[in-house]
Amino acid sequence: MFLHHTPFWLKAFFPGFTWRIPTKEKTIFLTFDDGPIPDITEQVLELLAKYNAKATFFSIGANVFKHPEIYAMVRNGGHSIGNHTYNHMNGWKTEDAVYLENIQQCTEQLNLETKLFRPPYGRIKKSQSRIVLQDKQIIMWDVLSGDFSPQINPEICLKKSLQHTRPGSIVLFHDSIKAARNMLHTLPRYLEHFSEKGFRFEAMEM
Repeated sequence: MFLHHTPFWLKAFFPGFTWRIPTKEKTIFLTFDDGPIPDITEQVLELLAKYNAKATFFSIGANVFKHPEIYAMVRNGGHSIGNHTYNHMNGWKTEDAVYLENIQQCTEQLNLETKLFRPPYGRIKKSQSRIVLQDKQIIMWDVLSGDFSPQINPEICLKKSLQHTRPGSIVLFHDSIKAARNMLHTLPRYLEHFSEKGFRFEAMEM
């Protein structure tokens, strides 16, 4: 069970986190979690290039280690990179020292300066977030596509993603094997829909 649109009360409960980027401009901030993954991330990059769209990729350090050539493609495409821990760790289930070390390990693997961090599953303890926020932004989301869920089909994934997007929305997709069916159906139609309405797709500032 999940919510496609993040409610205001949840955002208020975590005021130090970034859920949306307020703007009156027709701008959308696409984000992709869990890559890089062969073929899937490459298809995402091709679709983004077709619509002259930039995005932010929250990369898992272990996947960057395994697929450096695809990681290089993301960087060379002019997209932003965010830290998503080295091993996709659930902060709620992990001791603080272990969690923070895993973030640092990912930072070293990414080999670039980025202030962008997204906790896997959106789960991070307040004790962990206090330390992370000292030198990073914790980027959450305004729209959750739900592409990862086997409980929704591609048409519902597309419908809900279109329905809840507004100027400044941070939209969460996954360039992962589990999400591929829903994501690869939704993304091209999503890009076409909002491009026709005059929206731009921008990467977050690292």
